[in-house]
Amino acid sequence: MLVDALYQRLIRPLLFRLDPETAHEIAAGLGRHVLTAPGAAAALRRAFEYSSPRLEQTLGGVNFPNPVGLAAGFDKTGALYEFVSQLGFGFVESGTFTARAQPGNPRPRLFRYPQYQALVNRMGFNNPGAELAREILTGVRRSIPLGINIGKSKVTELKDATQDYLLSLDQLYEFADYIAVNVSSPNTPGLRNLQTRAALRELVGPLCDRIQNLAATRREKPKPLFLKLAPDLQDDELDEAAAEAPACGAAGLILCNTTIDRTRTPEATESGGLSGAPLRERCLAILRRVRAQCGPDLTLIGVGGIFSGTDAVEAIAAGADLIQVYTGFIYEGPGLPHRLNAAIDAELERRGVTLSEWRAQRDARK
Repeated sequence: MLVDALYQRLIRPLLFRLDPETAHEIAAGLGRHVLTAPGAAAALRRAFEYSSPRLEQTLGGVNFPNPVGLAAGFDKTGALYEFVSQLGFGFVESGTFTARAQPGNPRPRLFRYPQYQALVNRMGFNNPGAELAREILTGVRRSIPLGINIGKSKVTELKDATQDYLLSLDQLYEFADYIAVNVSSPNTPGLRNLQTRAALRELVGPLCDRIQNLAATRREKPKPLFLKLAPDLQDDELDEAAAEAPACGAAGLILCNTTIDRTRTPEATESGGLSGAPLRERCLAILRRVRAQCGPDLTLIGVGGIFSGTDAVEAIAAGADLIQVYTGFIYEGPGLPHRLNAAIDAELERRGVTLSEWRAQRDARK
């Protein structure tokens, strides 16, 4: 794609001269401005969309036109959804949203490590809060599935976490095609303690019950809840979380969040969660382990180190039903979703199957 060459040779070098968060704000502002031009949305779709019936699938009652999504963290307010939804993604996850507005941690709080194809962030769930996010999302025109990612407010004690999540859920449920529950960011003190079996039982069960009640009130089918876990869990901790979440009503898992491990990235000295290529092998291993443990019925979203079509195909082969990108999108540019979808579709054509059929074949062998 011409846009790939343009991004790599001109746009990325310019953006990478700026502080990462400033570069994001400029790019986001330009993207939103572009959409105000007549016909701009349609032009973007024509430029970036990759369409193939082989890629379509329904998971948790949600129809995904393709399996490539944008991970939470890129659109922290909901205001970017309309722009990024034109760039070839099959779904977009906005947030993380908290019950209370948060400025996040002091800047600088986002760092690039090009030698590792990685980012480190310690953003701290900076977001407008669920109430204002509701106002933003009320005006959003939805074209592809929207995931709403919710987390715990920093000022809320862990013992009160469930009520905090419920407040966000109540405010934002109507805008979601699925709910993502973030218990794994390393940048909110104590948050990862919510990944234990006992804590998940106290959190996920009430959230799923509330979803059932909200759906009944709205006379619609309940929307699926996906739990986002950390790559730093020990295998026994991962096994417990992967077993407990669906037992409490979760429809799937997002594997996985950023890491605090610096074994492979000794020069990434800033504190926070590391994302990008260094997570690839760990996330693939987690996908394989959880898929083998949980079987075919649990939806798994693979995220971490996906930069190429080969990476995308490997993630699906390892057990992912859907994939998400964030750091790869920063490094590879807006043409990435198209390239990933094209690679997955080529693999499906080679196998003579749809994505749903490939997944069924894959899971029957595990």
